[in-house]
Amino acid sequence: MSDDDQPQTLKSVFASAEKKRHTLENSYEASSPTYHDDLRTAIAEYEACLEIVSRAALFSPNEFLEDLPTSSLPYLMITSHLADLHQKAPSRRPIERRVNLERARESYETFLGLLDSYDLLSEDNKKLYSRYTDDSVAFSTMGGVDPAKRRDTKIANFKAERALKQRLETLRRDPRYQDDEGDDEIVRDLHLAHAAYATHMAFQGLEGINRELEVLAQATVPLMPSPTSVEEDNRRRAEDRTAEGFTDRLEAPRRLHSMFGQPGGPLLTKEGKPLQPFTLVGNRQEMAANVFRPGHNLPTMSIDEYLEPDEDDFDKADEETMKARAWDEFVEANPKGSGNTLNRG
Repeated sequence: MSDDDQPQTLKSVFASAEKKRHTLENSYEASSPTYHDDLRTAIAEYEACLEIVSRAALFSPNEFLEDLPTSSLPYLMITSHLADLHQKAPSRRPIERRVNLERARESYETFLGLLDSYDLLSEDNKKLYSRYTDDSVAFSTMGGVDPAKRRDTKIANFKAERALKQRLETLRRDPRYQDDEGDDEIVRDLHLAHAAYATHMAFQGLEGINRELEVLAQATVPLMPSPTSVEEDNRRRAEDRTAEGFTDRLEAPRRLHSMFGQPGGPLLTKEGKPLQPFTLVGNRQEMAANVFRPGHNLPTMSIDEYLEPDEDDFDKADEETMKARAWDEFVEANPKGSGNTLNRG
């Protein structure tokens, strides 16, 4: 899709959201009202960008990375930025924190699904993505329980993060990127490097979300009622029930989606647990043979074949009847005690 086909408001809304996000990253007063207002505004603007991207069909499952113009690459990062902002959202109660963490998880999954659809994941990241789809709740970048192996993995993750960050800064300082017109090749490399760095941080973020949810699951619920009024308590319960991302029902297995709505990831886990709905079908030859079959169900046996089991039952009943009659005749012909007239025992 060319730049002319893109809605004119997408660039301005995205630029405004980016400006607020950079302000939040450089702010150290997370408790100030201004910080909270900027955070809510940034989340709302990124969500507006997602709606514009969806309406404009900016990303398509039929495209390859080479088909994407350089101007569209920054919008790959929208869900990654949303995940970071959801994790920064303030929470007064554990239920609010869980909702924010689940929103961040969903944004990370959408981001990774989009990059996977454009084959932007490295081989190592593809392995991590496969491990995550197998068991998202127990996912960890430091697989295994061996302390030495976990330490080596942690060091490798730190080195990889530092290398990606250094490459990103090097590209940003390149004069060809800082030029007003900008070299398309270096700008494209910068956006792809940013996506690679965000991918690394997404897996780190998913691991952190799992660990934090484990802690929240062990949080004790206060037994004594709070000093708030009954109306306030009921209002908070209603907010918890209607909060987006919270439900008292058992959730279906999570399905990963890209930004264009296509389900991604494998169908089954290693243990055979389904991750998303699917339909079992036969081979191609069987499907082709059934194309011209009648719309109604055809009989599978003849009438004689259907009645054959009943005929076998009739024969068996006749055998039981004849056996009973023979026994009755024997009893009548041989009364009890007739064979022992001398009472010998």
